[in-house]
Amino acid sequence: MAQAGLVKKRDFHHVSNGWNVIMNIIAGLFALICVFPFIFVVIISFTDEKALARDGYRLIPAEWSLAAYQFVWQSGDTLLRAYGVTILVTVLGTIISLILMSLYAYAISRKSFRYRRFFSIFAILTMLFNGGMIPTYMVVSQLLGLKDTVWALILPLAMNAFYIMILRTFYSTSVPDAVIESARIDGAGEFYTFMKIVIPLSLPGLATIGLFSTLGYWNDWFNALLYIDNPNLVPLQSMLMRIESSIQFIQQNSANSSMSLAAMQSIPQDTSRMAMVVLATLPIIFAYPFFQRYFVQGLTVGAVKE
Repeated sequence: MAQAGLVKKRDFHHVSNGWNVIMNIIAGLFALICVFPFIFVVIISFTDEKALARDGYRLIPAEWSLAAYQFVWQSGDTLLRAYGVTILVTVLGTIISLILMSLYAYAISRKSFRYRRFFSIFAILTMLFNGGMIPTYMVVSQLLGLKDTVWALILPLAMNAFYIMILRTFYSTSVPDAVIESARIDGAGEFYTFMKIVIPLSLPGLATIGLFSTLGYWNDWFNALLYIDNPNLVPLQSMLMRIESSIQFIQQNSANSSMSLAAMQSIPQDTSRMAMVVLATLPIIFAYPFFQRYFVQGLTVGAVKE
């Protein structure tokens, strides 16, 4: 009877080869649907502007061209400097964000912390109420004196209450209290317990929040618009936005100036926009493989081995 029940259980969990092929095809089609828009943007960025205006958007363009990337790269050192500023802000900001949010979330996740309720409500209130843009600008630029500094691009995004709540829940569900209690019995302090026990057990959650923070810093342009006037500190997204604004300005004033009309004819308008999307998106794609294995671990957190 026991063997028969075991056979039935195995047959219940077994997937036939036919269904396996069907599920793989469905997963492949879904992945293609997700990736296809970016591939199409890349194709358009390598399309000749005149061919695009004549034939429209095509999967296989009639004429290929690098004019869009040549137009963007005409900025030369400015583009490379913007890349450097963005990489610096993203790396440094992600590290600072992970340190601050992981410590805050760990403190409010421990039931032994006396003020955990107060600091939890304090974090949640910041999600519901905001001081507004003008008070924030005054605090960052006047009170803290961060205007025209790299810290104006880092500190305003360093803390996120929503990410703190995610980490708090992750600590509460994935870090057993018995493990922490055993470390305390062995004489470990709070900082040693956090560094040697909690962090290794929380890598999937930290990797997830780290990826969210990385995307936030990489795609941020609004803080640069508010706080950065020095052209040497303009990040990539803000610089690409300024290039786009320049193209729109020439478009709107092309009828009033022969010089603007001549310049308008030499600018790859649509393809340059797609090239900007590729330049802004492609580097951040390479960050996903570094976080992938931690995401896989996160899917198996709490799994019971039989």
